[in-house]
Amino acid sequence: MTNWSDVEANAKNWMNQAAQMIKNSFNKTLDIQTKSNRNDLVTEMDKSIEQFFIAKIRQHYPGHKIIGEEGFGDSPEILEGIIWMIDPIDGTMNFVHMQRNFAISIGIYENGVGMIGLIYDVVSDELYYAVKGKGAYMNDTRLNQLEQVKLSDSIIGINATWVIENNRIDSGILAPLVKKGRGTRSYGCAALEFAYVAAGRLDAYISLRLSPWDFAAGKILVEELGGVVTDLRGKPLNMLEQCSIFIAKPGLYDEIFENYLQKGSW
Repeated sequence: MTNWSDVEANAKNWMNQAAQMIKNSFNKTLDIQTKSNRNDLVTEMDKSIEQFFIAKIRQHYPGHKIIGEEGFGDSPEILEGIIWMIDPIDGTMNFVHMQRNFAISIGIYENGVGMIGLIYDVVSDELYYAVKGKGAYMNDTRLNQLEQVKLSDSIIGINATWVIENNRIDSGILAPLVKKGRGTRSYGCAALEFAYVAAGRLDAYISLRLSPWDFAAGKILVEELGGVVTDLRGKPLNMLEQCSIFIAKPGLYDEIFENYLQKGSW
């Protein structure tokens, strides 16, 4: 039987060690490469941090599987057993250009059920975490259950690129949506935008394309606090494939989905 308290303690400890490794790199020249396109960056730190976590997990939990953004883990075809989903540095462009607004993100699932989610804002020293059934926290502060808010009073996390792209291919559903809200924000780090919904800094978050390591931890956090997490069609997320993302506070989710998103051909 899995000792989840032990898993939680180890994951937090390894996150702190990894964060220090990242901080130590700030004054060094990074080896920056591209992946799918010139804006899809990866550094040797992304790779080193992922390998660091994999080595620790293999040592302590050899029966667990690992999915990592940089591809050093496993490639499970089904959500069976315990799987760690790791983004060593979510927001690599921010890490490279700004040295802020990036995070380490780890979601731990058992047979497809989210058990532990951790998102660490390294520069701000803010650790957001949740254990299934035990609430969610930012450092030592317990986060409140999410309260309802109207769209007209809400702040929505969304990248302007998605609004422009949607306006071109689907007659513009997102532009009227963001005009109706109080304001929008884009942080360039999906993990932090999930964390900010959990902490009440954002009321909703929309993305047209994220991978499991981007949303695995945040999904656990938001759902533990009563938020709703689906794709743009209102369907459950596929934890092994790239998905569109829509998360929001209760009530606000229905208002946005029924009046805007369900009209789209996502």
